[in-house]
Amino acid sequence: MTVTLSMTEPSMLNDNPLDNIRIILINTQFPGNIGAVARAMKNMGVSRLYLVNPSCRLDKEAYIRATSATDILENAIIADTLSEVISDCQLVVGTSTRDRGMSLPLLTARQSGEQVLAEAVKAQVAVVFGQESCGLQGDDLKQCHFHGYIPANPDYSSLNLGAAVQTFCYEIFQASEAKHTQPKNIDYQYPEVKDMEYFYQHLERVLVDVKFLIPQHPGQMMQRLRRLFNRARPDEKELNILRGILSAIEKNR
Repeated sequence: MTVTLSMTEPSMLNDNPLDNIRIILINTQFPGNIGAVARAMKNMGVSRLYLVNPSCRLDKEAYIRATSATDILENAIIADTLSEVISDCQLVVGTSTRDRGMSLPLLTARQSGEQVLAEAVKAQVAVVFGQESCGLQGDDLKQCHFHGYIPANPDYSSLNLGAAVQTFCYEIFQASEAKHTQPKNIDYQYPEVKDMEYFYQHLERVLVDVKFLIPQHPGQMMQRLRRLFNRARPDEKELNILRGILSAIEKNR
């Protein structure tokens, strides 16, 4: 039976990096596609499925398409917003064939697999997929650190949802099998998404206070600053320095 998420679940790091990886589907339209995704995930040893505001129910078709991966459907987490299910993640890769004007750092599916697996050794990570008819939208993509894509025929690059998830999960599994990418020695810790959100709120408050931002006409400045810091990916110590700078500005105003 699927579980409805009422608040962010606590971070629980598993010894197996594949168990620290979330596959997130947003506004999925067809139950059969969710079943196909569950099967693709189980093929590659990934088990944590999240459904954000799905447009369909997990009916018989979903379970038929899932075949022997019905346990993934039964343990799927349902939530209302993307922010709920990534707040405790330290890496989020949004997948899309379009850039949506976000200018996020690009990763191929193979590069995504290597990055996801390397960071899943020490952190919660997520790979996000949009609706079948229109893909991942700009408001969701801007919450991600990287933009993952599948290199394909430029004349027809659109894959169905199950195939797209299969490709990314395959690359993640291949990375887990490659000794030179597991584990990767990362001697620093990235902040969780919720901590970055606190920083952005703090930053906006200070910029308004010093009259750099006009509350009634914020324009795209905060969106561009978000993109800047998402590309830079400050670690926890660096984020604490930035928060300290903002606090010093507030104190000395």
